Amino acid sequence: MKRVLIILNPCAGTKQANKYLVDIIDIFCRAGYETVVATTEKRGDGTEFARERCADFDLVVCIGGDGTFNEVIAGILESGKQVPIGYIPAGSTNDFAGSLNLSKNVVRAAEDIVRGEPRTLDVGCFNGRYFSYVASFGAFTRASYEAPQSIKNALGHLAYILEGIKDIPSIKPEKLWLKTEKGVYGGNYLFGAISNSTSVGGILTLSDDLVDMDDGMFEVLLIKSPSNILELNQILFDLTTQNYNSPLISFFSSSKLEITADPDMPWTLDGEYQEGRAEITVENLHHAIQLITNRERHK
Repeated sequence: MKRVLIILNPCAGTKQANKYLVDIIDIFCRAGYETVVATTEKRGDGTEFARERCADFDLVVCIGGDGTFNEVIAGILESGKQVPIGYIPAGSTNDFAGSLNLSKNVVRAAEDIVRGEPRTLDVGCFNGRYFSYVASFGAFTRASYEAPQSIKNALGHLAYILEGIKDIPSIKPEKLWLKTEKGVYGGNYLFGAISNSTSVGGILTLSDDLVDMDDGMFEVLLIKSPSNILELNQILFDLTTQNYNSPLISFFSSSKLEITADPDMPWTLDGEYQEGRAEITVENLHHAIQLITNRERHK
């Protein structure tokens, strides 16, 4: 009999997964899996469970938000084992899941896993810490980890926007330099994202035509600090219309970035806090994980 380890964050999102856990387990049992469930209680539990136990299972399924999925990925990579992963998105934003068109219905997402096939995906590495879809800094960055969980659960994407608006009066430009295989970028920036996703924090979106989550490359978006209100309005317009040829926006692809920044500048990795560093290396780990997806739904 095949074995599946389900790692559940019972506090994620609106907690709908808790209500349907029996149904989810039944789906895997009927598909021929012996099912074991481990529930997280604190930050880091997902990584520990996956790292210490994944070798004993044929499949590891994460039920939670992007942060929980981040932990599960980290644990499997740290274990050195190539165990397929299933993701049942149950968080408040689910950017990564949205990029893959995973079902927001937790029962249907479970069904897609047992019917699906593994596909390889890239993972990011930020000075040794893994992230599944984005490393970001600057405006709105704090919103992803400072918005209270209860508000995120109730308002979803809107919670990030409301929390981000509070940042506006105190926004200051961040000065940094980025060295890539294609050149050097530097200056004062309002916001920056190194991503492998079509959505960042529910605020910024990229076209499907621009993002391939398994090409060994990141999409890098840098927004220059505006010098006046007209430039700020232009930036907002360009982002809304996805005009990345704007002189106020740098948009390019890269597999590796060497960054020099203020060590006091905070980052977020998949919506979770990451303290700053003076010297940062961000690398794309090509074909790092195998994620089970329903190809028909993805199309």
